[in-house]
Amino acid sequence: MEASNLELYTLVLHDAPFVIAAYAILWASLMVYISMVLRRLLKIEKEMSVLQEFIDRRNS
Repeated sequence: MEASNLELYTLVLHDAPFVIAAYAILWASLMVYISMVLRRLLKIEKEMSVLQEFIDRRNS
């Protein structure tokens, strides 16, 4: 292996844990955000269902 390649690999491998940690934090925060949005969406759908039932009972 050439000296320049060895030097490059040494630099990359030195910073790899930080890059991996950054991606892990990014993915974890993305999953938390998606779960929060889904929870809110399910809550809104449930409220809309209750309102639709109320409207149907009122109109009949």
